[in-house]
Amino acid sequence: MKKKSQLIVALDVPSVKEAKKLIDLLSSKVKIFKVGSQLFTLAGPEVVRYINKKGAEIFLDLKFYDIPNTVANAVSAATGLGVKMMTLHISGGMEMLRAAVHAVGEEAARMRVKKPMLIGVTILTSQEAGSDEVLALAKNGLENGLDGVVCSVREAKFLRDKIKKDFIIVTPGIRSNKASQDDQKRTATVREAYDAGSDFLVVGRPILAAQNPLDAVKEFNE
Repeated sequence: MKKKSQLIVALDVPSVKEAKKLIDLLSSKVKIFKVGSQLFTLAGPEVVRYINKKGAEIFLDLKFYDIPNTVANAVSAATGLGVKMMTLHISGGMEMLRAAVHAVGEEAARMRVKKPMLIGVTILTSQEAGSDEVLALAKNGLENGLDGVVCSVREAKFLRDKIKKDFIIVTPGIRSNKASQDDQKRTATVREAYDAGSDFLVVGRPILAAQNPLDAVKEFNE
């Protein structure tokens, strides 16, 4: 049987108070929350620890991109926070990617914890890109030790067909059939993403802006 895709709820909200309110409300049904640059800038490690205390896991989406040593230190620190997975830009280059992979492995071993997944960003969902460009980036990331990639549903099936190895696909921009695309150009429904081979589906506004976010989570899970 094909494995289920897992829902990630993106906590893209303007205050720590609102984030905690949503975590309290949804943590009984949501097993993974995404903490991005907006919320992490507001709350820092506090919100990560709060999610952990509620029994949920964290997708730390900070898209690290810097010199190898800086990124290695950043992903090592994130490992110490106990996140499930984190993102970095594949376009940062081979040396940066390998430094990050090494640092995560070392810190996880030192702490005797499960190694978090390193997920490479190919092209942002607000941008347009050719399939060949996405494929080249994805191959480069996986060849240098990443666990998976972030890509839109349009590229997910293409990458599954072209790359003959196991790897994780995280797909943002997931919408219900009736939702608007907002500022993301490459959106998809849950069914489309699942059929394309996505492992993790990131949903933000369709849940956060719903009249009843918990009901919206139940609908996406079903």
